Amino acid sequence: MKQAVIYFSRSGENFLNGRLTELEKGNTEVIAEQIAAKLNASLFELMPQQAYPEQYQAAVDVAKQEKEQAALVPYTLEDLKLSDYQTIFLGFPNWWGSFPRVVASFLTEQDWQNITIYPFCTHEGSAFGSSLEELRQTCQGARIMKGLPVRGSRVTKAATAIDNWLLQHTMEE
Repeated sequence: MKQAVIYFSRSGENFLNGRLTELEKGNTEVIAEQIAAKLNASLFELMPQQAYPEQYQAAVDVAKQEKEQAALVPYTLEDLKLSDYQTIFLGFPNWWGSFPRVVASFLTEQDWQNITIYPFCTHEGSAFGSSLEELRQTCQGARIMKGLPVRGSRVTKAATAIDNWLLQHTMEE
């Protein structure tokens, strides 16, 4: 069974442990790379065509405006043919209580029939928020499985949580 890890992540200035911190690599990307390595799965990065601002507050403001407008954000995702995969591990940061609009744009353009989705997200206290329900509504025909929320401040210490979650995944298949 072919598996893919698809993720959106944002590096630069981020909010961690109650303060602004500069990240060379986004938190969701760190988790996505670990999952792909453990599963020997294909790894795909979803990128907005126009990058989000480097500064945290400016990025938050853009994300809020996109959410309020239910914007469809143009993106790039190289070499992915979704129909080649039966299982998708979908990663994103929780922005304003759900997945970012760039992720929503990707999700709405796909045929999710007979695909299993294992969502994972990074957050600073809100876990998945409403994103799992929104995922079910957006990805009609997909099987949405138990997700893995990871605090952004804990991504470097999440290996055991990832292993346990992936173990559940193999038991569910």
